[in-house]
Amino acid sequence: MTTMPAVVNFAAEPFSVELREIKAPAIGEDDVLLEVGAVSVCGSDLHQWTGQHSWKVDYPVVLGHEFCGTIAQTGARVRGFRDGMRVVSETAAQIDPDSPMTRCALYNLDPSRKGFGYGVDGAMTRLVKVPARCLHRIPDSLDFLHAALTEPCCVAYNAVVHNSSIHPGDRVVVLGPGPIGILCGLVARLRGAMVLMCGLEQDRKRLEVAARCGMEIGIGDPMEWARQSDGLGAEGVIDASGTSSTLKTALAIVRPGGWITKVGWGKEPLQFSMDALVQKNVRLQGSFSHYWPVWERVIRLLSSRQLDVDPLLGGTWPLEQWRAAFETMHRGEILKAVLVPS
Repeated sequence: MTTMPAVVNFAAEPFSVELREIKAPAIGEDDVLLEVGAVSVCGSDLHQWTGQHSWKVDYPVVLGHEFCGTIAQTGARVRGFRDGMRVVSETAAQIDPDSPMTRCALYNLDPSRKGFGYGVDGAMTRLVKVPARCLHRIPDSLDFLHAALTEPCCVAYNAVVHNSSIHPGDRVVVLGPGPIGILCGLVARLRGAMVLMCGLEQDRKRLEVAARCGMEIGIGDPMEWARQSDGLGAEGVIDASGTSSTLKTALAIVRPGGWITKVGWGKEPLQFSMDALVQKNVRLQGSFSHYWPVWERVIRLLSSRQLDVDPLLGGTWPLEQWRAAFETMHRGEILKAVLVPS
């Protein structure tokens, strides 16, 4: 049996990740075997590495859910894909086809859903088994380095386009200048919003990236910016921070009748009153993952460079140097590290 190196998260304790030799997967009739061309490191990969995640993980598991590559083998029932095709994969590795959410095309919200990198083996390796329903073809004009960022772009697109209410000229504050936050800011600008990217003192390097992307930037309290114009606050707030406490800030700076979209995970309990949500008549919306049409549109945006992710890319590392990539990203020196397994 062929073996290959893989970045494996083997336990819940902090830093329980190592490079291991694993067996190459066998595919089913509805699967493809994908040769990984590039896999981007997500903040959730770092959280599992540091043991700070708040979701269930099926250990041991190969990390990596932001990936693309070339089809190496197709299952007997696979149609529309063939060996040698360049593709990018969605993250919903396992879903219940009979779930009410799946039946209405919202399979990202299927309660039994399991994703690559925490529920099933992910792509930080050479070969990964992928259900053909997860695949999207990518044009030759979209290289693997950029295609590896399709998944976080889809998270941002779903949060901003489908789960927010942006009109051209709106003032939108994004809390948290991580990759998802900056991508949300980029998509909000495509929608015609004026965007303030807000972070802390230690986020200066990330805020500089946001500035290069055309956003205004702020450190600390964004109240003054939000109250420009009529003094009532920003039309919308996108909470992309990894802490729960930023929701209090969002409630303070959003205008009456405005909206807050929360896309960032935070496992801390809320320790403040939610009365402002009621008094201001604010819509609070969660946003999770993505689904088929989002991917098709994001691939077009990336291929045309209308959505330019170059400022987020911090470099590539071979699979064997995964730790250096993780540490560089964890220190905040870069926004996105990309592993190239081949």
